[in-house]
Order: sequence, then C-alpha cells, then structure tokens
Amino acid sequence: MRAVARLVAVAALAGAIAAGGQVQAASWDMPTPYPQPNFHTQNIMAFAEDVADMTDGELEITVHPAGSLFKHPEIKNAVRSRLAPIGEFLLSRLANENAVFQVDSVPFLATDYDQAMKLWQASKPTVRDLLAAEDLKVLFTVPWPPQGLYTKEPIESMDDLKGISFRAYNTATERLAQLAGMVPTQVEVPDIPQAFATGRVDGMMTSPSTGVNSKAWDFVNHFYHLQAWLPKNIVVVNARAFEGLDESVRNAVLKAAEKAMDRGWKMSMKETRQQMDKLEENGMTVHREPSETLQQGFQEIGAKMASEWQEKAGEAGSEILKRYRAE
Repeated sequence: MRAVARLVAVAALAGAIAAGGQVQAASWDMPTPYPQPNFHTQNIMAFAEDVADMTDGELEITVHPAGSLFKHPEIKNAVRSRLAPIGEFLLSRLANENAVFQVDSVPFLATDYDQAMKLWQASKPTVRDLLAAEDLKVLFTVPWPPQGLYTKEPIESMDDLKGISFRAYNTATERLAQLAGMVPTQVEVPDIPQAFATGRVDGMMTSPSTGVNSKAWDFVNHFYHLQAWLPKNIVVVNARAFEGLDESVRNAVLKAAEKAMDRGWKMSMKETRQQMDKLEENGMTVHREPSETLQQGFQEIGAKMASEWQEKAGEAGSEILKRYRAE
C-alpha cells in the first residue's frame, strides 16, 4: 500500500508538471534493481542524501532497492512514462532496442577502468541522444567491476563449458553463452541463488560484487578473473519531471550526479579488490590468472562479438569505436 501511495503522489506530481505548474518541493521515488548492500545502491543512497542537502529539502528522493518498486526490466519504461521520475538500470539491458546500448558489454573491448571511462566518453553523445528521444535525461553512469566466470567445476578450456546451463542477463551474455556452446538461461540477480540451487544454471559471468551479494560460495566453487568487460549502470531522470523543477534544484541534482559518478567509479575500483578477497575468504577458489587456453578462447569469442556488434550498431557504432580508439 505504501508503494501504491507513492506512485499516486508521483502521478499527481507529473500531472502538475504537465499542466505547466512549477513545483517548489517534491518527493521522488527511485527504483533500483540491486540489493541495499550493493555498492551501486549505496552510491545512489548517498546521491539521494546529497540531493536533499543541496536543495535544502526541496527535493527528497526515496530509494527502492532490489526491484521492490519496479522489477529491473520495467524500470526504464517506468521512468519514461513517469510512473517513477528517476531510476537506475543496467545500460546493456536495452541492447534489443538499439545495439549501441550494448557497447560496454562487448567482451574484451574495454577491460580496465581507464578503458571503460574512455569508452563511456566515446559512446555518451550517442547514448544521451537516443535516450533523450524517449524523454530520458542521463545523470550519471557507474561501472561494475570487471566480469569474471563462476562455475561449480574447475574449467581449463572452452571444452569444459560446453553444454552447461549459463545465466544470461542481456543479449551479450546470451550470445556469449551460445558461442561458447553453453545453454543461456535468463536469471535476474535476486534469483541467482535459487537458480543454482534448483539446477537451472551451473555457471555465470558476473562481477565479484554480485558474487558476494548473492553468496556465490553457497552454490559454486570457482571464480575466474577474466576481466571480460565492465558493464555500466546508468541513472536517468524523466526529462519533463526534471524541467519541472526550479532551476536551482536542477543545478543541485546535476551537481549531486557529478559527485555520484566520481564516487561510484572509485567505489567500483575498491570493490573489485575487496570482493575478490571476500570470495576467497569464504572458501571459493579464485583464479586470478586463468589459463591461457581459457583466456584465448574467450578473446576469440570477444573478437567475433565485437565484429557482430559493429555490424548491428551500423554507422553510430563505427563512430563510437572511431572516437574510442582515437583517444
């Protein structure tokens, strides 16, 4: 009932904005897909606090973690339609809408934080314009730690992966599974432990953060630090809701967003080191240097996926890669 009441309030706010009214004080609900302990959620909660402080309470943002207000696949459209004025989601989830959104999930295109930032700067103008066409304004992005492989059994080569059920969460991971001879199965983050426990999946490619948050040591034994890619979460606001705020409030939100982006990237770097150690402390075998055979196999898949992505993304994709490689 509390969530319904909040949505009614948001709808009333949206109606006032659509009618041309200026809102002096507002309360926004912000759906996020990941649990509260996750560093992305912690960063967003700090962002909400900064907004409240910088606006002297003229804008209050209530964060709803773990898909409690809207499930992950629903968040982008909820913000677009103003059911929620602001939200966070994994950018590459939108790859079915436009291949450009998948650029940060192309394996081995960007494998460290410097490269990930360069790739964001190269792709930001295109991503910003595509989302603006849907009435969405980009506030900030934060990358996940580099993606690694989790399995129950030890893996030495690509042959060891053939036939296993593999957790997919976007088109990139689905294609990766197919090229590796695995069976892709769609599983959201909150459902990971149950999916492994019931045998729906036997392996996954995700960050050390998600592994720790889902207590991966309860259902898998091995983590391979492949550093395959650094996918980004993106925070967007409904453009009309944003423009309905007073100018001073808008400026404060942008300042808080800039602060959140800087803080979030630093948190992600720290998270990589800490969470890999935590996986090890809880009994998992952490392969910090996977076998050359395994790395080579995934790099070959990455090269094929990069070629496929560029073809799908067309001229826009080619321009992004041109800007990225020129920096």
